[in-house]
Amino acid sequence: MPAVGGVPAGGAGKAYSGNLTPFVTVTCIVAAMGGLIFGYDIGISGGVTSMNPFLLKFFPSVYRKKMANQSTNQYCQYDSQTLTMFTSSLYLAALLASLVASTVTRKFGRKLSMLFGGVLFFAGAILNGFAQKVWMLIVGRILLGFGIGFTNQSVPLYLSEMAPYKYRGALNIGFQLSITVGILVANVLNYFFAKIKGGWGWRLSLGGALVPALIITVGSLVLPDTPNSMIERGQRDEARAKLQRVRGIADVDEEFNDLVAASEASAQVEHPWRKLLERKYRPHLSMAILIPFFQQLTGINVIMFYAPVLFNTIGFGDDASLMSAVITGIVNVGATLVSIYGVDKWGRRFLFLEGGVQMLICQAVVAAAIGAKFGINGNPGELPKWYAIVVVVFICTYVAGFAWSWGPLGWLVPSEIFPLEIRSAAQSINVSVNMVFTFIVAQIFLTMLCHLKFGLFIFFAFFVLIMSFFVYFFLPETKGIPIEEMNQIWRNHWYWSRFVTDEEYRNGGNVQMGKTV
Repeated sequence: MPAVGGVPAGGAGKAYSGNLTPFVTVTCIVAAMGGLIFGYDIGISGGVTSMNPFLLKFFPSVYRKKMANQSTNQYCQYDSQTLTMFTSSLYLAALLASLVASTVTRKFGRKLSMLFGGVLFFAGAILNGFAQKVWMLIVGRILLGFGIGFTNQSVPLYLSEMAPYKYRGALNIGFQLSITVGILVANVLNYFFAKIKGGWGWRLSLGGALVPALIITVGSLVLPDTPNSMIERGQRDEARAKLQRVRGIADVDEEFNDLVAASEASAQVEHPWRKLLERKYRPHLSMAILIPFFQQLTGINVIMFYAPVLFNTIGFGDDASLMSAVITGIVNVGATLVSIYGVDKWGRRFLFLEGGVQMLICQAVVAAAIGAKFGINGNPGELPKWYAIVVVVFICTYVAGFAWSWGPLGWLVPSEIFPLEIRSAAQSINVSVNMVFTFIVAQIFLTMLCHLKFGLFIFFAFFVLIMSFFVYFFLPETKGIPIEEMNQIWRNHWYWSRFVTDEEYRNGGNVQMGKTV
């Protein structure tokens, strides 16, 4: 779908040679496993907070409220700032780590940043699995957050730089696919670990994060670095050889020369953070802030963090709520596969807009269904089985809409639009904004549920409507455009062309194109 004001897909003018080689496919799959640690944590935290033995040991006041409220106000039984701090502290840590990760990723390479992420996540998993006090849980969560900050900074950049531009969307969404797989695995493990006699299954759930941590740690040791990163650090001969292997052809001169020119211009930038504030980077900075902002205010984290808690709140038993979370996890993975198939075929804008409409409709229906049955006082009485199934179906449809639109594209689009000179800094902004609003939503969700009740879904639906208008009017199509050619879409856009003009690039040089325009 062309952008408003119009750049057709693939309209940037250059088409580098290259194939989708087995080498680059395997490399991107291994790198994308970095999403496992993020997804596993998202899925595991909501499950353990619905397990009674976990609540009794660490949050006894919440456990007592849950038991007392079983027949009264369902909306408020989990309302505890300490409990939400257990979940949300990770995202504050990820925010801080992403700022440091920018420098590490730029100066030492993408794979070293992934290694740091894996090691820190490993340490956090051990501490959480053996936790005896709440402070041990929180410190463990902070270490997990540091790990996620590094991997979320480096993995999307790695995938966008390594993939051939024609397949960049599908390979980059491998990161989101591994997030959804991590969520699903966590939900399945929660379901079975909750049944362990003795009430210690939550330790296996939290300690199980060791496995994805090991995968990304070992993977980062065997992965090659990207040609972009190698050039950035002065390893040009090695970068050319790597680019030839990655693209599967000997003649990579055009792409290599553009990468070198972009790197040379990038090396002259002493303050990439300050550079981000320049007028010609106004669209890049806007997307780095607004896309992750909107992604978190779709309301998806309400479902993914607290799916078992939410289903338990709307009338499911403990086992049924955990199984419902498994079902949404399966839908999440399946819909992400749809996005991998269609992102380079249908385009980013089509998926963004279709997913937005789908989520909006589902949120309205779920709000009406819960409101009609629970009312204001939160006491539904006996909830019919068919009624619960209807709610689950629409929540799953909502999850599917997110999983083939704002889920993967919220990471893909920012990672592919930044020129090399600001790429690490801009990606840090992207990750930081994502983590800030993930933290805010995680921290206040249970309180909002208690006070807004079913109106919480209307609250998030409002933002889905706003962000869909934003995409329609302000996001150009990036399908099929080489990553170092991306500035063309801004110069031809009805709104952003006032900031990204030919004159701007005559003054400063077109870093992405590798030559002065």
